[in-house]
Amino acid sequence: MSDQLPRGGVIHDIGYRHYTGPRLGRMAITQALMVSSLRHAYGIGRTGKAKVMPVLLFAVMVVPVVIIVGIENLMQFDEPQLLPVDYIFLLQPVIALYLASQAPQLFSRDLRYRSIVLYLARPPRRTDYALAKLTALVLALMVLIGVPLFILYVGALLAKYDFVDMSKQFAAGLVVALLVSILLAAIGGLIAAATPRRGFAVAAIIAVLIVSFTAVITTTAILDPEGDMSSTAARYASLGSPFSLARTVGTFLLRDHRENDWMPTTEQGLVFVGVYLLVVGLCVWGVNARYAKVARG
Repeated sequence: MSDQLPRGGVIHDIGYRHYTGPRLGRMAITQALMVSSLRHAYGIGRTGKAKVMPVLLFAVMVVPVVIIVGIENLMQFDEPQLLPVDYIFLLQPVIALYLASQAPQLFSRDLRYRSIVLYLARPPRRTDYALAKLTALVLALMVLIGVPLFILYVGALLAKYDFVDMSKQFAAGLVVALLVSILLAAIGGLIAAATPRRGFAVAAIIAVLIVSFTAVITTTAILDPEGDMSSTAARYASLGSPFSLARTVGTFLLRDHRENDWMPTTEQGLVFVGVYLLVVGLCVWGVNARYAKVARG
């Protein structure tokens, strides 16, 4: 049998063309990162297991509203039984659970798998990355809160309640929802960015929200035994919880005084607004500083 000579290698020209189109810059990349993060906050583009928690919590937020709307349209009440702003704080435990479950997914995963280094090696700066993640979390919370409020608004119109009044209540609900979303996203983002371990981040976020809420309730009960919020110290105690802080800021800015709320004076309102802005600013700065540390290695 004759020996066969080995065949030599062949280089094929497959007609590779260099990209000659427009190259997108920092803003486009940052926007794409924000959209991708928003999708991931609801499990879109991820495994079925990752969809369970956000979809379940979203259902918990929506189903009670559908039931309330059905009852209102069936019973034909003279006025709505539940206003948008009240619904936000009625289901604040669900909102807190959503924040605790999804903030680590947006912030901790990239730290755990070190993919953050790849992001920071591209044109977007660490500030762009931090703002994209924070914006995505704010929008995710707005979807979680805003959709039930919209259903409540549509149900109120179907029940033939006053259009102008219901529109004002819906707008007020959206403003308060935005205030809550921004504050919670800033706090949750900072905690989640502080550790690459998802379990630690989840526990820390839940602990912060539960401890702060419990502390405010307990302190208020001690300082204001009558329950009419006439005590100045009891009013300032509301600074200690993200939910009560956001609610008071919304009440002050909208001048929307309800039976179960207290109307802050101008001085008190400015203090609450100042603390709100300070907390959000410090949290955003903290997230950016955390990624600066990661970028330095």
